[in-house]
Amino acid sequence: MWRRFCNWLLYKRMGWTADITEPHPDKYIICLAPHTSNWDFLIGQLYNGAAGLGSNFMMKKEWFFWPLGPLFRRMGGIPVYRQKHTSMTDSMGEAARNAQVFHLCITPEGTRSLNPDWKKGFYFIALKAGIPILLYGVDYERRLIQCTKTVIPNGDLNGQMHEIKQYFKDFKGKKPENFTTGETE
Repeated sequence: MWRRFCNWLLYKRMGWTADITEPHPDKYIICLAPHTSNWDFLIGQLYNGAAGLGSNFMMKKEWFFWPLGPLFRRMGGIPVYRQKHTSMTDSMGEAARNAQVFHLCITPEGTRSLNPDWKKGFYFIALKAGIPILLYGVDYERRLIQCTKTVIPNGDLNGQMHEIKQYFKDFKGKKPENFTTGETE
């Protein structure tokens, strides 16, 4: 019933489409961009519901207040304490290695504001766990959710970050002025 409702709302009522060509193995990281609005979260949750997927997501700890905190945790939210210097990538990489199923969605910009210096934690988690990164783009102009590329981390951080940013360069966020891939040439 939830799946039908999400399908109806996202695709029929809101007019979105999906172009997903990449396989989804038991373990993966979703790199989702652009992230320019809180609407991205709603679109992502509706897509997950419509596709019958489940994935955890990382979100700044400030969103985990009552009553949203318990709700976000139940939905798979993992609070990120940005002021603490913790080895989040190490612990998430180990959790992924040890789990039979691991699906984690991360927005590499790390903010809804303009940020050319993308966070690289998603890459390091995938590298440490030996799992693929599925590139999911959300385009509000075309009302399109697209995943047509997978990156297998090989340790060439600069080269692969360039490749990832190139994939996302033509996607238009809800607030396009808040999205940049930075220097990708």
